[in-house]
Amino acid sequence: MKLLFWLCLALVAYAYFGYAIWLWLQVRMFRSPILKKSILPDVSIIITARNEEAYLPAKLENLRLLDYPKNRLQIVIASDGSTDRTASILRLHIPAICTVILDQSNGKACALNEAVKHATGEILVFQDARQLVDPDAIIELVSCFADSTVGAVSGELLLETSANEPASDALGIYWKIEKVVRKLESESGSVVGVTGAIYAIRRELYTEMPSGTILDDVFIPMHVARAGKRVVFQPSAIARDQLFSEKGKEFSRKVRTLTGNYQLLRLAPWMLSPANPLLFRLISHKLLRLQVPLLLVLMLMSSALSTGSFYRSIFWLQILFYALAAVGMLNPTLRRFKPVAIASTLVMLNAAALLAFYNFIAGRNRVWV
Repeated sequence: MKLLFWLCLALVAYAYFGYAIWLWLQVRMFRSPILKKSILPDVSIIITARNEEAYLPAKLENLRLLDYPKNRLQIVIASDGSTDRTASILRLHIPAICTVILDQSNGKACALNEAVKHATGEILVFQDARQLVDPDAIIELVSCFADSTVGAVSGELLLETSANEPASDALGIYWKIEKVVRKLESESGSVVGVTGAIYAIRRELYTEMPSGTILDDVFIPMHVARAGKRVVFQPSAIARDQLFSEKGKEFSRKVRTLTGNYQLLRLAPWMLSPANPLLFRLISHKLLRLQVPLLLVLMLMSSALSTGSFYRSIFWLQILFYALAAVGMLNPTLRRFKPVAIASTLVMLNAAALLAFYNFIAGRNRVWV
């Protein structure tokens, strides 16, 4: 039992901190710089939308203000069976926008596939309808394609509060840690996934996705890496979004993402084979985190069954941790205290991982959220 406890603790520590430390050491020994310079290739912005009438006006204005030559910029927006005014709003902007109206909703992946068929740019920039991007975001993304080894570039998603300040709670801290990991992956080779709100790839590297694919922002860049090109992170290409204030929204978004990680292993089993050049990184960054809920349960059980005052203390510390999490969930105002916020967020993330596993085995894969 004691050996089991320490093994589980080591794996949890590696999932959250050890992998980042390993990447940091790798960067110090084998840094892989990116050749960046100002270039202006033809770009197609690809957006899919389903019932986005509330966000489309602001998004279209945001696209109009992009600091990129208009004669080199194509905008393709696909309405995936929208039942609100999304399609009507898009039709009002023809021909400035290449509009793809799909009468039936077949999911985001199919809508992306259709939108890409209408793209003429040598660089495809994928964005979401909800998030707004900074005016120089496209220039910052395409600067990385001056390096011929680069096949895909991820921007950065900044989560902000309603006052337009960066999120500083425990979930905001989690995103900061994720940013550090992506930065280190990029500096030492390739990132495993990209930011769905803003990323770009070379047109010839786009791989058509199977219907129902949840995570285009992992499926597409993993195929880019398989083709022998780097997938890099450009933090100066910024998209902005707000933390969901509605109860359960952030949890639902996390469940969707983690369900998508499970789904990828079924859609593209080669990702768990030597054919995947990022296999070690995929396991360390994505798959091991999916196992953390099980590891935490085994830690609690093994410490409870181990003899000695040390393991009894460890057991009660874990009980205290989960009690703090419960307090934070029952009374959100107490999350202003950092220990409560950290405990609540960690439990929320791992509860999402458990539900994602259930969704996957039950076939409850949600495409739009």
